[in-house]
Amino acid sequence: MQASADVNQRIARISAHINPPTDNLQMEGSSNLKRENCRAKGGSPGFKVAILGAAGGIGQPLAMLMKMNPLVSVLHLYDVVNTPGVTADISHMDTGAVVRGFLGQQQLGDALTGMDLVIIPAGVPRKPGMTRDDLFNINAGIVRTLCEGISKCCPKAIVNLISNPVNSTVPIAAEVFKNANTYDPRLLLGVTMLDVVRANTFVAEVLGLDPRDVDVPVVGGHAGVTILPLLSQVKPPCSFTQEETEYLTSRIQNGGTEVVEAKAGAGSATLSMAYAAVKFADACLHALRGDAGVVQCAFVSSQVTELPFFASRVRLGRNGVEEIYPLGPLNEYERVGLEKAKKELAGSIEKGVSFVRK
Repeated sequence: MQASADVNQRIARISAHINPPTDNLQMEGSSNLKRENCRAKGGSPGFKVAILGAAGGIGQPLAMLMKMNPLVSVLHLYDVVNTPGVTADISHMDTGAVVRGFLGQQQLGDALTGMDLVIIPAGVPRKPGMTRDDLFNINAGIVRTLCEGISKCCPKAIVNLISNPVNSTVPIAAEVFKNANTYDPRLLLGVTMLDVVRANTFVAEVLGLDPRDVDVPVVGGHAGVTILPLLSQVKPPCSFTQEETEYLTSRIQNGGTEVVEAKAGAGSATLSMAYAAVKFADACLHALRGDAGVVQCAFVSSQVTELPFFASRVRLGRNGVEEIYPLGPLNEYERVGLEKAKKELAGSIEKGVSFVRK
């Protein structure tokens, strides 16, 4: 009889993990097994992370990689389609994070409640011939809806915004949070890490180095000429010819188009974006843990230039962005590039602000 009871309890525990009860009633066949006693509350110490758009081309590899992160205890996957399948698939991975799926806007609040970090890759991808501005009307509405949910359910969470065009969606998110009286500029970060990842990779190819040993600051924004790699500040220090500088800058600025064209209509940069997003999210989690010296580039509310938002190196901490670093010395090529970037950025920022205010 005891063996049978143990088996029933184990089965009930597995069932509670996969489909947590929504009330405090005991599950049939369980022995005092309530939701708070089952592993669905979290299998390891760490942080609670939500991915909004988890069933998409970026969201799926992003979810898989976040499931592997030892700093994540609970991983919430939200999308408007296909979340149950993605959740079931990823939940079979033998890592500490507990995975729960949420489907449709009616479950957005449950997906967000109690989260420490929210990552937003939701939206439609770029296709051949599409600019990031072509994505605006669709993705702007998606980001507005998701940020309204964040303002209600987890206003103190750090938000990593990936949805393009980042130069406009970050101002949209800021306006939504302002309207809800929950705006904290330290908590809203546009993810430009892919530009840094590409810069490190392309510069390493030219120098014949391991990309992991290269660090290129990338400032400005996250589209075309607004992406400004500061090659004069690359580590390890080195110098480039004018031809190398122009080649590298152009390739870094057009890295997304390179992938879109190579995939010939089958998608955009999803795998490298997921990698970059996880790298940035991991930095945020280490900062939340209290680690010192966490510095990354991100598109944030800023006074580095006259623009209200700008991407540059920032130091992260438990409260999000704790310090924004100045640009440092620029060479003539970078100064010209900066002016081009600011001119383009100004219009993109205003477009995002106007979308919410109209």
